Amino acid sequence: MAFGWLPGAVGDIAHGAATTILLIAVTTLAGTLLSILGAAGRRNGPALLRRAIAWYVEVMRNTPFLVQLFFIFFGLPSLGIRLDPILAAMLAMTLNMAAYTIEIVGAGLDAVPLGQTEAALALGLRPRQVFIKIVLPQALKVIYPALTSQIVIMMLESAVVSQIAVRELTYEADMLQARTFRSFETYFVVTLVYLALSMALRRLLVTGGRRALGAGVS
Repeated sequence: MAFGWLPGAVGDIAHGAATTILLIAVTTLAGTLLSILGAAGRRNGPALLRRAIAWYVEVMRNTPFLVQLFFIFFGLPSLGIRLDPILAAMLAMTLNMAAYTIEIVGAGLDAVPLGQTEAALALGLRPRQVFIKIVLPQALKVIYPALTSQIVIMMLESAVVSQIAVRELTYEADMLQARTFRSFETYFVVTLVYLALSMALRRLLVTGGRRALGAGVS
């Protein structure tokens, strides 16, 4: 039977999917926070900080994710910094995602009318309060669809971390294919799992966004 191996492989596939979910959960939280800080710093920080963030964005967006991953996992040990594969994967994914979402969040910040900031400051609110309570919620609502798409893309790109032996979904698929010699069937099943994960993640993000940010999020 073409799929006779599948019942015995359910555990491995589930483990790989769970690791993929863990990777994207950590990356989403850390990457979004870093992108908010980066976007704010690029607009309101000192000149040196703005230049540093701009260089970071350019470097990360113009080099392959695989090279970034290899630099962190294989390169940093030369400097005495050794990371477990899954920690290296989380760091690489977070830094890569933040470089893209800094631009997305920045566009949202620019979309908030300046008059609202000036009015809030005139009422006595501190700049940090204005940013957190007035500017950021509106910015996130504007850019939420683009942010959702970037998170889903990052989840799909997590397949690359199988190259440093992180036991996520693609790694488990490679191991199954090597044991069963059923390449078509193995990758067909894993493709369906990725599709299901992508659709579920997008639905979860849209539903969560509507509850957190209100109507208008899609």
